[in-house]
Amino acid sequence: MKASNTIPVVPKKVLIPFILLTSLFALWGFANAVTDPMVQAFKKVLELSNSQAAWVQMAFYGGYFCMALPAALFMRKYSYKAGILIGLALYATGALLFYPAAITEEFWFFCMGLYILTFGLAFLETAANPYALAMGAKETATQRLNLAQAFNPVGLILGLFVAQQYVLKKLQSDDIADFSVLDEVSKTLIKSTDLMVIRDPYVILGLVILGVLVLFSVSKMPHSKAEDVHGNIGNTFTKLFRNKTYSQGVLAQIFYVGAQIMCWTYIYQYAEGIGMDSVTAGYYQMAAFVLFTVGRAFGTYLLRFVNAGKLLMLFALFAIGCTLGVVVINNVVGLYCLVGVSFFMSLMFPTIYGIALGKLTEDESKIGSAGLVMAIVGGALMPKLQGMIIDIGGYAVNDVSIIGISEINLSFLLPVLCFAFIAIYGRNNHN
Repeated sequence: MKASNTIPVVPKKVLIPFILLTSLFALWGFANAVTDPMVQAFKKVLELSNSQAAWVQMAFYGGYFCMALPAALFMRKYSYKAGILIGLALYATGALLFYPAAITEEFWFFCMGLYILTFGLAFLETAANPYALAMGAKETATQRLNLAQAFNPVGLILGLFVAQQYVLKKLQSDDIADFSVLDEVSKTLIKSTDLMVIRDPYVILGLVILGVLVLFSVSKMPHSKAEDVHGNIGNTFTKLFRNKTYSQGVLAQIFYVGAQIMCWTYIYQYAEGIGMDSVTAGYYQMAAFVLFTVGRAFGTYLLRFVNAGKLLMLFALFAIGCTLGVVVINNVVGLYCLVGVSFFMSLMFPTIYGIALGKLTEDESKIGSAGLVMAIVGGALMPKLQGMIIDIGGYAVNDVSIIGISEINLSFLLPVLCFAFIAIYGRNNHN
């Protein structure tokens, strides 16, 4: 069924609360974007392998997996606003932990800060996505969520700008061809300085989030709480498990988030493989985020006329084509293909989300939302697996070739497989 173009996407009576809600989508987009380049930063500063540096993403996206269900159970009993307030508090706490982490200079401490930070993001996403769906007619729910998600790339672009201009450009370790050959005194001094550079954006972010927390606490938001909060939770899980549209949607979301994080995180390693430095690679990632923003707006418009499942399938097929270009081309054209993937990824998260939750009751949606947020664990597992593939021949990104393809290029077959599953999911919900 096509979304109606006569029913308002956002009713006037909830316009201000909806605008406030959309700010959250930008805030977690900022956290995502500012963290992706940190994999490369920590790799340089702490002399880690690609696989070891991927623990940044394991910590970041693993936090979603661990906290999404507790967040959903909390909001099942209380309200979306209460969940948002807790989420903002955890978000700020995790970001502020980067201050003591930089003092200790321990990698695990930084990872712990990211882990707690994403406890907060799990609360925010578990609340904000279904809350956006609930702020209006069901006929326009998927379109409304795409509209809210359109503000996510704004945060992505700002986060990448901060990471590039205030972190990557200031890292002294990135200016040295072989950091490992320095004497211990020089290495320790550079390491301490660079970790302070990494620390600052997160500490400032934590202070900003505290301000947003105060703003939300004093704002009046529409009350949205499931009436059947005393229903049998076991029955809810059973219903969700048996609902193929939902259960396959969770799998599709796992593969989507995994593909997204692989394409965004390893754009730096791909650039390294063709002889490009991290700062220049950052401009290409910025272009990817701009395309992501344009694609989200374009996709939201098309949903007024095209079935969500069909559009999801078409975007996934184009994403497969671009990613295959990344695999077989080993020059700047391949990098253009990698940038282009972002346009076609833009529609996927909110559309899968909307399709999966579209026919659920509000109480089922609160629990179902947790499963879809837990699916973000794909962003923890798959980049780690891709890092292991890149490390097959050593810590460099192109130590060996397999069937004539460099290990970094070959590793992008993982996103191809992810997009293939998403295309199938879109085809199966093409009605």
